[in-house]
Amino acid sequence: MTVFLNALLREPSPGWLLVNADSGATLARHVRAAVDSRSRRQGLLGRTSLDDEALIIAPCSAVHTFFMRIPLDVIFTDRQGLVMRCSAHVRPWRLAGTLTAFAAIELPAGTIERSRTARGHRIELRRS
Repeated sequence: MTVFLNALLREPSPGWLLVNADSGATLARHVRAAVDSRSRRQGLLGRTSLDDEALIIAPCSAVHTFFMRIPLDVIFTDRQGLVMRCSAHVRPWRLAGTLTAFAAIELPAGTIERSRTARGHRIELRRS
């Protein structure tokens, strides 16, 4: 089974774009993955801004914004990058999730609206 973030895991260097394959909109120009216990626990804690960045947390079906300082947009996908749910402007001290998701993609607030990303769209990684 193909996982949409396999390429990023094989080569975690800079240079990946996160793109809505259906609309062509770029969601983020800087992409990181949190796939081990330490990076998943750290997440975006302590950040005061996100500048064209995305954090892909996998496996993950729910996130919290406890102790966060900024609101986030969160896109939940399956293993192939199919959008299962979009949670826009998740403010600090909130929860968001969907039980069947494989990954949560945390983005700057406003990204979902700007890119017009919706359930059923496909998210993919591309080389910049």
